[in-house]
Amino acid sequence: MQLDENIKLALSGVSDHKFRSFLTMLGIIFGVASVITMLSIGEGAKREAIAKYQDLGVNNIIVREKNLSDNELEEVRARFSQGLSLQDAEVIREILPGVNQVASQAEIATEVKYADKSVKSTVVGVSAGYLEMMNYTLKSGEFIQESQYNSRMKVCVLGAGVATLLFAQTDPIGQMVKIDDQWMEVVGVLASKTLFTETVGELAARDLNTDVYLPLSTFLNRFTREKELSNEIQQITVQVENSATIVQASQLVNEILKRRHFNNEDYNIVVPYELLKQEEKERQIYNFLLGAIAAISLLVGGIGIMNIMLATVMERTREIGIRRSIGARKADIMSQFVAEAVAISITGGLIGVVLGVSLSLIVSFFTDVSTCIRLYSIVIAFAFSVIVGICFGYLPAKNAANLKPVDSIRYE
Repeated sequence: MQLDENIKLALSGVSDHKFRSFLTMLGIIFGVASVITMLSIGEGAKREAIAKYQDLGVNNIIVREKNLSDNELEEVRARFSQGLSLQDAEVIREILPGVNQVASQAEIATEVKYADKSVKSTVVGVSAGYLEMMNYTLKSGEFIQESQYNSRMKVCVLGAGVATLLFAQTDPIGQMVKIDDQWMEVVGVLASKTLFTETVGELAARDLNTDVYLPLSTFLNRFTREKELSNEIQQITVQVENSATIVQASQLVNEILKRRHFNNEDYNIVVPYELLKQEEKERQIYNFLLGAIAAISLLVGGIGIMNIMLATVMERTREIGIRRSIGARKADIMSQFVAEAVAISITGGLIGVVLGVSLSLIVSFFTDVSTCIRLYSIVIAFAFSVIVGICFGYLPAKNAANLKPVDSIRYE
């Protein structure tokens, strides 16, 4: 009954002074909303990072040709390095322990045509296991098979964007497209997917939807490179069995290539797993700073609660004296004022939760910033607001409980 009475008195005190209570809640409201919004932005960025690096393959080591000028290439070739080659991939496969797969790829920018339509594309020659290594998903048809690779068949798999532009109302599977002066049969279409929109390590931003994939054997047999000094292939992707050993494996890959390229570092090595761990550390620091800034708002809100509650104690000194004189204990007075402070913080916390969730959705809808609202962020923000109410309501409640009944009744 005492608890019910304290709750009723607390709610009555809040409702009797609505405007003052609302002003007191503002710090809590904005603090809770800030915590939820900041954490949701941080979580959204974390998910994007994880998705980005998972697309690259967290068990993958990516060896990419280094962009060099013609003069730099001539100097490298003069030092006996022929750049990335299929032989490099084979040597890595043979020497490196714990390897699942090794895939090579070559690329050329060109146009893909169907009927009277054409689209600019990056044509990529790949080996058969490329789909699984890079976590791509087929929308229809099939990816390049081992038999097609071995037979140098003239088949291709379209990215989602190319398929949409060339075959708006037609099923692409089985159709013939023209790449440069070569006719290729479409055997598959990839699901829509953008690999990344910013540079990752040494990998430039790239939209996979504009890619067209061929068997690497067909590519090397039928497409000439734009530059005489170009590498045979542009990328080697090495998939290891255990991500825990990936850093050591990448160092060994580097040693293998340095020897084969006569110490010419005409390639870059990107380890998505290592980049992911580095970004996670940076994100944790970022989230901590955002959370700390938002928590300051809650502390300011708590100070506001304490100030208002101290003023409330002064206003209700006579009431406290009367309650004490008819038998109320110090604990009863304390619980009454703490309950009122908690009522203010809970109400402000609930409004803050609604505002924080709304702001997160608004940010995600009207900007390119991805947000992800997690239950733990709501729980943390709301729990912190309640704790603030209890902590900052304690001092005014203690002052109220320590007032002498006779002096309180005579207080004007």
